[in-house]
Amino acid sequence: MELHYRTLGKGQPVIILHGIFGTSDNWQTFGKQLAGNYQVFLVDQRNHGLSPHSDTFDYPTMAADLHQFIQQHQLENPVIIGHSMGGKVAMFYAVSHPEELDKLVVVDIAPRNYPIHHQHILDAMSGVGLASATSRKDIEEQLKPYLPDFGVRQFIMKNLKREDDNSFSWKLNLSAIKENIANVGLAVDNDAKVDRSTLFVRGENSDYIGSEDEELIRQIFPLAQIVTIENAGHWVHAEQPKALYEVLLKFLSN
Repeated sequence: MELHYRTLGKGQPVIILHGIFGTSDNWQTFGKQLAGNYQVFLVDQRNHGLSPHSDTFDYPTMAADLHQFIQQHQLENPVIIGHSMGGKVAMFYAVSHPEELDKLVVVDIAPRNYPIHHQHILDAMSGVGLASATSRKDIEEQLKPYLPDFGVRQFIMKNLKREDDNSFSWKLNLSAIKENIANVGLAVDNDAKVDRSTLFVRGENSDYIGSEDEELIRQIFPLAQIVTIENAGHWVHAEQPKALYEVLLKFLSN
C-alpha cells in the first residue's frame, strides 16, 4: 500500500506514526522542530488521512505497510516514533524487523492488550448526518452530546473533508475501523525481544502506561528507558510539546 506522507528537513530519517483517528497533520508542528536535525517523515497510516482505505486493519498489516514504506524510500537506520496506535505499529514492526531500525520511541502506549474504549468516538462519528450538514459548526453541534470535550471534538473534526458537491465526508475509513476496532487493543508478542535503544514516554495524567506495565516493557525491550512528562495526558505531543521535544532530543542525540 502506498501511504501518503510529507517530509521535512534533512539527515537521519525519523518516521512519525499518529494514533487512531489521527493524521500526519497532528505531528506537523512537532516534526518541524525535529527537522532542524533530522529528515522527518510524517505518515498517514492506512484508513487514515490521505492514505488508501482497506477492509484489512490490524497491526501485522500496518507493520508491513511501514516495512514497505521504509524499503520504497530506501531509508537506512530510521528512528521510528509512534503515538498510541502508532506506537503499537512501531512495536510490532520492531519485533518483526529489529535489524531495520536505529531507535524506537513509543508515546503513551504499552505492549499489553487494551479493552475496546473508543466506542463513544465511533458512535459520535457514525451519528453525524454528514449528508444534511451545511457547515462544520452544524457537525460540531451534532458531536457535542457524544464528545463534550472541545479539544476531542476539534481533533475528530480534523478528519472532515469537503466533496466536489460541497457535502462533507470523513477522510478516514470509518466502517473498517468500526469493524476492526478490537484489533487496535491487541498486545505485542511477549515472547519477543528487541535489543534496540527504546524510549517509552508516558503522560503523568494518562493511564495508558502504569507502573504495572514496566516489567512487560523491559521484558520485550530490555534497553528501554521510561520517562514521564508532567502535566500531560494521553496526547503528550499536543499538551506538552516543549517537554516532549527536549526528552526526545536528549534520547536521539545519545
